[in-house]
Amino acid sequence: MQDEKLIEIRPSKRQIEIQKLGFYAFFHFTINTFTGKEWGNGQESPSLFNPKEMDADQWVSAIKAAGMKGAILTCKHHDGFCLWPSKYTEHSVKASPYKNGQGDIVREVSEACRRHGIKFGVYLSPWDRNQETYGQGTAYNDYFVNQLTELLTQYGELFCVWFDGACGEGKNGKKQDYDWDRYYKTIRKYQPNACISVTGPDVRWCGNEAGDTRESEWSVVPAAMSMAEKIAEASQQEDNTEFREKTISSMEQDLGSRERLKNEEKLIWYPAEVDVSIRPGWFYHKEEDTKVRSLENLVDIYEKSVGGNATLLLNIPPMPNGKLNETDVMRLKELGEFLQKKYEINLAKDAEIFIEKKKSQMKITAAWNNFIEISAIVLKEDIRFSQRVEKYRVFIQGKEGLELLYEGTTIGFRKIISINKRKINAVIVEIDDSRVEPVLFDIEIY
Repeated sequence: MQDEKLIEIRPSKRQIEIQKLGFYAFFHFTINTFTGKEWGNGQESPSLFNPKEMDADQWVSAIKAAGMKGAILTCKHHDGFCLWPSKYTEHSVKASPYKNGQGDIVREVSEACRRHGIKFGVYLSPWDRNQETYGQGTAYNDYFVNQLTELLTQYGELFCVWFDGACGEGKNGKKQDYDWDRYYKTIRKYQPNACISVTGPDVRWCGNEAGDTRESEWSVVPAAMSMAEKIAEASQQEDNTEFREKTISSMEQDLGSRERLKNEEKLIWYPAEVDVSIRPGWFYHKEEDTKVRSLENLVDIYEKSVGGNATLLLNIPPMPNGKLNETDVMRLKELGEFLQKKYEINLAKDAEIFIEKKKSQMKITAAWNNFIEISAIVLKEDIRFSQRVEKYRVFIQGKEGLELLYEGTTIGFRKIISINKRKINAVIVEIDDSRVEPVLFDIEIY
């Protein structure tokens, strides 16, 4: 496929907006929080659910302190228990002791998000291990769309509707054929600005839940990739750590290079999302209080994901009392303070910038009259014009002369090149190969 054709593939407005968000939270919270399970079986009694100190403002304040701009709540996980009083099942908060059956966790979290200027999104598991119509085709799809419509119409504007591809047997021993197209049409009808993520057309799964990222992350990929998580045979059908934490194989490393796409007839804009939990599990387990990810590990994941043309969805699981654990809150605060300090002052604003262009090549020089100390270089393409850069090098000039700092392939929405502190007086970016003339949105130096 010719380069001119490749750059015709461009993002929708909703896809641009979610890449601007960059970093947002997952809250895994349901009946599992009270049973200690990762996957419930759908037979749990709603009487177990009673977060007596529920504090959605604490949740949202904590993620805001980390620099996150959105939050997604597990409104219904595979066990089928609903965190809102759904009209279509008794297996929900309305049958629990929480607020004497008058509670609505979805409303509490959505309203807390709006109070703090955080965007709100919902996770709704298509797999429902409690619902008797699961596996009955249209009957279950009707049920699912009814519940989806409740979430789409009762809780304000949503930035994301997040589906996973989990698909196992229902209690009747049957598997359900999900009517994905109908689900998508329902979302587009009621929430046209919401991205449909992972098992959806707007944002794709990066390939693991371990925080691993590709060195070259492409947003223009074969259209068939949008089907990958829909296929029941390839979906997660049981709680399996190996599945959840599988790393990207070498076969999957290249999704969108010129060579990879040359024989593809249909392409789509399909940016990646990295989803990972701050703890080993997705739901809260007290025994994991000492296993919260370190600041260094979270910074590394952030810079490789948000700084690698992907978005980062970080899970923080609330405790049974309805609050986030203080260790998690402290770590989020540390992360936010670190990122703010490191990326607060863009030194490129004080530099002289020189730009040379030659067809598919470009050279950008940022120079200062004196030596400055830097620890990161951030490159951004203007993705409104697609993703173009295929190969580039970054040089720095210090007291000992010119030095090759980094060689890369993709830039995309944001590329972070993080380094140990160095004293320099010039940064030179040489784009050696691009699909057509490269269009950079910005270069930032910190």
